[in-house]
Amino acid sequence: MKKHLLAVLAYLAATFIIQAVSHFVVNAGHYAAVAHIRKEPIFPLGILSMLIQGSVLSYLYKRTVTDGRSISDAVRFAWLAGAFLISYIALAEAAKYSVPAVASWIAVEAIAGFAQFTFYGVLLSFIYRDRAVATATARMSAM
Repeated sequence: MKKHLLAVLAYLAATFIIQAVSHFVVNAGHYAAVAHIRKEPIFPLGILSMLIQGSVLSYLYKRTVTDGRSISDAVRFAWLAGAFLISYIALAEAAKYSVPAVASWIAVEAIAGFAQFTFYGVLLSFIYRDRAVATATARMSAM
């Protein structure tokens, strides 16, 4: 249960950090040009969404990635989950909503999503790593 909660919090942190920097710092002008985006987001709904997504991803990771749980396993899992979620944000939203420029929308969302899920995968690997594997690896590198 502790690892599950940590994985949910890791998803919340990775998502909030990357997306907040993307939306409010790096790509602020890009998002300001989208007419349907709220000027004042409803943050509790965004947090709830991240908690639900993080819970589902933690549950799936624990049940699907079993052997070794290396950083590459966790990042591959996160990229797969990211491909599922970001495909909607980058492609379907550009298809449904009046975004200023479709190509830049896809690029901004894909790059931010890639960064978000890579960061989440790294965090996930530290949370679910096997202590015995970590200890053995540390001993081997000390030799």
